Amino acid sequence: MSASSPLHLAVALDGAGWHPAAWREPSARPHDLFTAAYWADLVTEAERGLLDFVTFEDGLGLQSSDFAEPDDRTDQVRGRLDAVLVAARVAPLTRHIGLVPTVVVTHTEPFHLAKAIATLDYAGTGRAGLRVQVTARRNEADHFGRRAIPRLTAEEWETPAGEELIDGLLDEAADYVEVLRRLWDSWEDDAEIRDVTTGRFIDRDKLHYVDFEGRWFSVKGPSITPRPPQGQPVVTALAHRGVPYRLVGRSADVGYITAHTTGQARAAVAEIREAQAAAGRAQEPVHVFGDLVVFLDDDPGAAEDRKARLDELAGQPYTSDAEIFTGTPDQLADRLLELRTAGLSGFRLRPGVIGHDLERITRRLAPELRRRGAFRDAYEADTLRGLLGLARPANRYAA
Repeated sequence: MSASSPLHLAVALDGAGWHPAAWREPSARPHDLFTAAYWADLVTEAERGLLDFVTFEDGLGLQSSDFAEPDDRTDQVRGRLDAVLVAARVAPLTRHIGLVPTVVVTHTEPFHLAKAIATLDYAGTGRAGLRVQVTARRNEADHFGRRAIPRLTAEEWETPAGEELIDGLLDEAADYVEVLRRLWDSWEDDAEIRDVTTGRFIDRDKLHYVDFEGRWFSVKGPSITPRPPQGQPVVTALAHRGVPYRLVGRSADVGYITAHTTGQARAAVAEIREAQAAAGRAQEPVHVFGDLVVFLDDDPGAAEDRKARLDELAGQPYTSDAEIFTGTPDQLADRLLELRTAGLSGFRLRPGVIGHDLERITRRLAPELRRRGAFRDAYEADTLRGLLGLARPANRYAA
């Protein structure tokens, strides 16, 4: 990305915020977390700030402070609404911002998800995406009973057995995305005729069997939902290291990385570009976004104090896979522009406390980046692909 190109900005929405004690802040709305109005308010605020898209977290088990197992804590938010359904509820209330629910592809079926995301794209008139996520938690596998996941300790994740498990889950995810893309293309754009005079609603020759046969899936198709308005909704994925980087390079339109330094970001971008080339996608645009958890106040000391107070409420310092930034919106603008030099084209910001930090992103950070010529001053497209500069792809089955 050139140093003069505008940045892309997204926010990651999760409960009351990414800090586990966020729900106890005065600005939080813990009684509203499971209401449609709460999520509509958040996405409306993000759209007011001209952000590219929002992501919605999801899972197949209750949140846990333990990486691999459920916990018994009662002092943190537990429970979620379904991310795809939340996005669909918010879609008619917004006009421009992209809606990207997290979808766990382990244990679920690509045919079901393909029509759900296609439907979301229709509900949002071309603003749907998804964030692909895998799970290696044994308790989540037990909800479905179709496969056995071994119980691994934190130390065992770094062993050959742990790496083999993760490699398999991510290869499965790549096949899952391939099935999604084929199903979205299984209807040609002009398959619907809708001619009352002749009595022809569809041209059956323009519906296609996808006939996918792989290690994990056997899917015939076609989808029951016509091709989405974007042709292909935007596929995104979070990646921390080599194997997930390969998933981004092979399958995604946007990858999120969790580098803590500019050097780490540069190395991650290089790995993703190598993975793109290995997958034959070197000429395709793939965005790489940096993920940061942010605590923003007008005084940098106030942001640090606020995080410290939340840490005390939580009983331990908050840590994250991503960089944790505490400071002013102006200082965050400096940091983002510094990280951009590593080849990042945008950022997904995780508000520490949504009720406080989201408005600092939309009403302080975005205008500051705009003042520096690094962010849009109006929405320039009506689809998420358009906002990201991604062309609408041709249908692979069209003659």
